[in-house]
Parts: sequence; C-alpha cells; structure tokens
Amino acid sequence: DKLKKHIIRMMVLDKGQRLDGRATDQIRPIWSEIGYLPSTHGSAIFTRGETQALATITLGTKLDKMMVDTALDSYFEKFMLHYNFPALSVGEVKPNRGPGRREVGHGNLAGRSLKKVIPDDFPYTLRIVSDILESNGSSSMATVCAGALAMMDGGVPITSAVSGIAMGMISEDGKNAILSDILGDEDALGDMDFKVTGTANGIVACQMDIKIDGLSFELLGQALEQAKAGRLHILGEMNKTIAQPNDDLKPHAPRLMTIEIKKEQIGEVIGPGGKVIQEIQAQTGTVITIEEIGDKGMVQISSSNKESIDMAADIIRGMTHVPQIGDVYDAVVQSVMPYGVFVGFLKKQSGLVHVSELSHSRIANVEEVISEGDKFKVKLIGVDEKTGKLKLSRKALMPKPDFIKDEDESRPRHEREGSSDHADRRSNQEGANQGRKDYRPNRGRDNRGHHDDRRKS
Repeated sequence: DKLKKHIIRMMVLDKGQRLDGRATDQIRPIWSEIGYLPSTHGSAIFTRGETQALATITLGTKLDKMMVDTALDSYFEKFMLHYNFPALSVGEVKPNRGPGRREVGHGNLAGRSLKKVIPDDFPYTLRIVSDILESNGSSSMATVCAGALAMMDGGVPITSAVSGIAMGMISEDGKNAILSDILGDEDALGDMDFKVTGTANGIVACQMDIKIDGLSFELLGQALEQAKAGRLHILGEMNKTIAQPNDDLKPHAPRLMTIEIKKEQIGEVIGPGGKVIQEIQAQTGTVITIEEIGDKGMVQISSSNKESIDMAADIIRGMTHVPQIGDVYDAVVQSVMPYGVFVGFLKKQSGLVHVSELSHSRIANVEEVISEGDKFKVKLIGVDEKTGKLKLSRKALMPKPDFIKDEDESRPRHEREGSSDHADRRSNQEGANQGRKDYRPNRGRDNRGHHDDRRKS
C-alpha cells in the first residue's frame, strides 16, 4: 500500500498524470436527466464519471416542518436534505442501520448549499432525499447538483442553479498539484479534500479536510480558481438539461393558497376547540393552517385539488368578509314575509329584500312569486341605522323593462320618498308595539269604516 501510494503521488507530481488518465484540472464526463421518477414532486439523476446520485423532492405544508430540539434552542425547519449512502453504491453488502456521522455531515453540507437559493417567501416545506447509486468520489457534490436539478424540475423557484466540486491536492518535497473532481482513491491517497459549491455568481458553501500541517495563501487561491472553472463547467452541463425552474408544479404536488384575515377573526375561523376549521377540512379535503403575524392572520390552504382549495377559500372568505354597499352576492331565500324575503349569503350573513326591491313590476303576493330555498343574486344597497340589518335588492341587478318609466317621473312625490325605508320602519314599529299590553292597533283615516256606520253627532 505504501508503494502504491508513493507511485500514484509521483505520477501526478512528476508527469501530471492521474489514475484515470485525466489532467489535473479535467472534469469527468457528466450526464443528467430530470423527471426520472414520474410520480414524485420533482426528481433528477446526476452522473459524473462513476459517481451517481438520484434526488427527489417532496413539497409539504407548515404542518410538515421538522422540529429541531437542541440543548440550547428549539425551532422548526421547513427545509430538509437527507443524504443516503447505501452499501450497494460501492459494491458492498451489509445491513442498513441508518445514516451515520459521515452521511449526516455530507447532508448538512449539501443542505447549506441548496438552502441559500430558495426564496424566503417560498410557502412550502421542502424535503430533498439524495440516494447515492454509485460512488467513486464527490458523492456529496453530486447530491448538490442532483438536488438543484430536482428542485428546478419540481417548479421550485430557486434563484440560481448550484453545482459542487471536490478539489484535491498532493504535496511532497516542495512540489504541489491541485486536482479537480477527485476520485475515491485520490481522496484516500491525497492530502486534501476541499469541497466547494456555488452558483455562477460565487461560492455558496465550502468544507475542507486536510492531512498536512497547513495550506499557503497561494495554494488556497489556486485551488479556489481551479474550483471556479470546474463549477462553471458543471453548471454548463446542467443547463443543457434544464436552465430555469419549471413554471408549474408537478400534478401530484399540493397546491397552496394564502388568505389574509384580521387578527380578531382567527378565533372565528378556528371555532371552539377547533370545531369550525376541522369541519372545513373534512368538507373540502384540504389542510388548513393559521399563523398570527402582527395584527394579521395568515390562513394557508393546501390540497392537490385546486377545486377543493377554492371551496375552502370561499367558505373562509364568507366567514370573514365584511359586506360593503354595492357588493353583489349569491343569496338563498330563508323565509318569506308579506313585506319581503329574508335571504342568506356568505355562509353567515343575512338581510332583507323588501317587496319593492324584488322586481320592477308590482308584486301583490310575495309567496306566489318566491319560495324558501330559491336562489338569486342580490346587491347590498344600504344598512338600517337603528337595527344594523342589511338592505338588499334584486331589482337593482335586473334590466328595467322598456314600458316602465323612470321612477322619478312615473310616481308621485309622496310615494317616491323612501317607500322601502318607510315600510321597514313601519314593520319594525309594529313588531315592537305588539309586545305592549296597552297596544291598540292604529286605525288610520282609511280604516275607520264607512261614514254611514259612524254615530251622528
């Protein structure tokens, strides 16, 4: 082994020849493909020489965040990268006992590299899993490349593609050689393993394992310059596969919608013991989370079915919407009265459509025209100042027939002035008086009977 190590090192230092015949700054052949697994939220396979990584991404909601509990801190992480190095990747057979210290370290390096290019406002929880299918050096850097390709395949709007390269060095008797894209044997027999990841604009993360006492500033600069050339070459090969993230998510990926509500409305959406929000989730097949941010509540709705998201969003908007004059709503008749109909809309709102606001034509008997359960559009035309009840109109949304003149021209002045308002006040006053013991119906001049029936004075 000592002789083998000495010969390999001297070949590089004296002849500039590496084990596989490459030059010191040459990169192994690269092949990659996206959409390798059709049912995932995003996938890619990346091969460089005899090193191959298969990366898949999974998109989740805020409920899927990973809780990180340390001795000093506890928080939730919405980005995860898990690196798996099975024995089959190096032609071995042994039990799979889970990730060890090496796998955790490689996963952390790749995770730091890819996390930097994910926008802060990306609403999903994101998990990347990298499975190493074969390995002959730089498997963690292959994970970075495969992970970036998988995110772009899945429609994650990363700011830039990321590539990684492992640099090596052989130093002996005052001679130094910097190696790009090292093999497994060059890692074992060399003096340095310097992993560098970055975008076209610069370095994102790096990690160095070194076996000699130190590294001069000149050698470090040479290694970084050589790594930059290698990274840009790898990025160019990746761009041939996919240069920009896809515009749409995969069909199996969950869709998200965020609705902003007032802080005081959060309890109304959740309900006592979570009853309301659970009913909405069961009815629509969605997952709903609410987060309080300042004086606002951010409601996040997720589902793989867009229709389900829209249904849940309509329910929540109906619960939290404050009606505005001029708004138009889909209403359902709840009860029919002689003076009009009471309708419900927006799940919890209700109001009165006076008989004069039902149609442009005169309606003698409301029950003959409208029944409970009828549906039609209404327009909010006002709010009663005393009772706070909403005044609605169906007539305002109906085209006026040609034979009906403008109201201001066809009706006497005393009939035009507040017909619906006057009727509302009268119905409210009548209802209040009926509860009094001394109440006697007011008989107007027209209701006193025929003058022949009255006692003559």
